[in-house]
Amino acid sequence: MSADLLAALLIGFLGSSHCIVMCGGIVAALQLSLPDRSVAWKLCMQLLLSLGRLTTYALLGALVGYFGVQAMALAGISLLWLRLFAGILLLMMALYIARLWFGLTALERGGQRLWSVVRPLSQKVMPLNSLPKAYMYGLCWGWLPCGLVYSTLGWSLASGSASQGALIMLFFGLGTLPAIISFGSLANSLSKLKNLPAVRYSAASILAIYGVYTIYLALQRLVF
Repeated sequence: MSADLLAALLIGFLGSSHCIVMCGGIVAALQLSLPDRSVAWKLCMQLLLSLGRLTTYALLGALVGYFGVQAMALAGISLLWLRLFAGILLLMMALYIARLWFGLTALERGGQRLWSVVRPLSQKVMPLNSLPKAYMYGLCWGWLPCGLVYSTLGWSLASGSASQGALIMLFFGLGTLPAIISFGSLANSLSKLKNLPAVRYSAASILAIYGVYTIYLALQRLVF
C-alpha cells in the first residue's frame, strides 16, 4: 500500500469525528426508518449505504484525478505543481485533525448548492425498505457537503491518474467506516480514542511530516 493511501486512510479515520457531526443525524434517522427486521438485514442495509457513499467518493476521485492530469497536460505545466498543492493540503488537513485550525469547514458552504440538487433525489428512494434503495441512498449521501471530503478531493486532483484519485478517495472513505457503522459502546470507545490529544497530535504530526516531504520532493524537482 502506497504512502498516499495510508495517509488517506488515516485522514478518514481521524477526521471521522467530523463525519459523526455531519452524518450522525442521518445515520440515526436512517436507523429509525428501517423496517423492523433482523439484525443481519439491518447490518446489510448499513453496509450498502456505506458502499454507495464510497462508490460516489471513488467516482469523484477518478474524475478529479483524470481532470488534473488532462488540465496540466493542456496547459503544458508539470504535474509537480499539483504535488506541491497536495503537500499544502496535507498540512492543512494535519492542522484540522490536530484541531489547531478549522478553515476546511468553510468549504462546506460552497457545496450546499450542489447538495440542494442531490438531496431531493435521495428522498425519492425513501422509505429504505430494500437493499437496492439503501445503495441508491448511499450514492446520494456521498455528495453531502464536507470540508474534509473536498480537501481530500483536492489531493486526488494531484494524484496523477484517475485510478490513483479513485483509490485515495476510496481509502479515505474506508477510514470513516468504523465511526459511521459502529454504535453504542464501540462508537464511544472509538470517539474517546480519537479524541485523546496524544493520538490526535501524533497522527497530525505524521501527516504534517508527509506533507512537508511531499512539498520538498516537488520543490526539489521543480527547482533543480
